[in-house]
Amino acid sequence: MQPDTPEVWLRGPLEGVPPLLQPVGHALLQAREEVNEILLGFPKQLLWERPAGVASVGFHLQHLSGVLDRLFTYAKGMSLTSEQLEYLQAEKYPPISTHSVEQLLNHFNNQVERALNQLRVTPEQSLLQPVGVGRKKLPSNVLGLLFHAAEHTQRHTGQLLVTARVLQKPDQQ
Repeated sequence: MQPDTPEVWLRGPLEGVPPLLQPVGHALLQAREEVNEILLGFPKQLLWERPAGVASVGFHLQHLSGVLDRLFTYAKGMSLTSEQLEYLQAEKYPPISTHSVEQLLNHFNNQVERALNQLRVTPEQSLLQPVGVGRKKLPSNVLGLLFHAAEHTQRHTGQLLVTARVLQKPDQQ
């Protein structure tokens, strides 16, 4: 993001996204911009490093994609597929066949695009519709899930940004 470019939420409404879901879309696009910017040219050998025992950049990148997929699935009132459950388990570990930074970024970028497309077709009148989350069907609603997806994405984006900066410039601490 250029220094004089305002944050996404200050650039106006997102086309096709219902007014009440604009903050979700803005948060997801802001995260995508920041993640792509910091990881431009990020060294592959640092992807799974865990400075001071914190989660790796690779973990955050995998988790960002996975959590968006899962929460947006629940927001549609659907249960997770076996593939989504496998992905959830695999997020905890570096992949056996090491993915490149670009592959993980592409997966995240595609997941954000799918989420934005889902926002565009989510009717505002459905936002307070009750939805069960997880196997226990814990109580939430469509808006709660979409908001949590945005908030959770922002939280992990912040952690990813700090970890990436620490790994790339350890001599400036």
